[in-house]
Amino acid sequence: MATYKKKYKAKNKAEKEQNIGEGSTTAEVFNTLDETASKTEAFVAKNQKYIFIIIGLVAAVVLGSLAYKEYVAKPKQLNAMNDMFQAQKYFDQAVNGVAKDSLFNLALHGGEGKFGMLDIISEYSGTPSANLASYYAGTAYLKLKDYKNAVEHLSNFKSDDEILAALAKGNIGDAFVQLEQKEDALNYYEQAAKLRNNQYTTPMYLHKAGIIALELGKADKALAHFKTIKNDYPTSTEAANVDVFIGKAQVLANK
Repeated sequence: MATYKKKYKAKNKAEKEQNIGEGSTTAEVFNTLDETASKTEAFVAKNQKYIFIIIGLVAAVVLGSLAYKEYVAKPKQLNAMNDMFQAQKYFDQAVNGVAKDSLFNLALHGGEGKFGMLDIISEYSGTPSANLASYYAGTAYLKLKDYKNAVEHLSNFKSDDEILAALAKGNIGDAFVQLEQKEDALNYYEQAAKLRNNQYTTPMYLHKAGIIALELGKADKALAHFKTIKNDYPTSTEAANVDVFIGKAQVLANK
């Protein structure tokens, strides 16, 4: 049997008023949307010139940035790496061999017609190679006992590397020790210890921080650093004789 839908009629006045109200609300919503769309169209039409200018500027910035990275930054970094090779070789030879002072000087100033680290910093400013050269230069100055230049160049080095980031801070601490600025040295040793958590740099700089804290009369701070080594880094080199330093720090702390 065929079926059909019976047209619904409102049964009473209240239902009729409700239907009229719902229809009115829907109409108002569509009217509001129409008005908003009209205002938007009017705004776009009125300010079309400026909108296109803004879009064009944004596009130019994005494209310019991409072009700079591809055609300027990458080739510059590649050239910097090539020019840095000999200076890095001198540095490695100085660390691992003899005639260290002369090799560290060659690493800094160059030799055999090749750039030194200072040239890399100057010629390739803003590149990763120039940043790394700041670490090498600062460390070379530290080895050459030019502590002020060591602090300057190491302070310019920025890195997320697990080891180098902490070593740079720690080397600054070493330089401040030699400059008799022990409060500064303690600060940098503590920074180096906190910067990365590993079995190499963390206990090493906690140990150095503890020793300097003892020299500054900060026995409680020294004791905390030595106990951290004992409890958290028991297999580290520094843990081998840390009980001696703990005993010394406890005696001074109880005075």
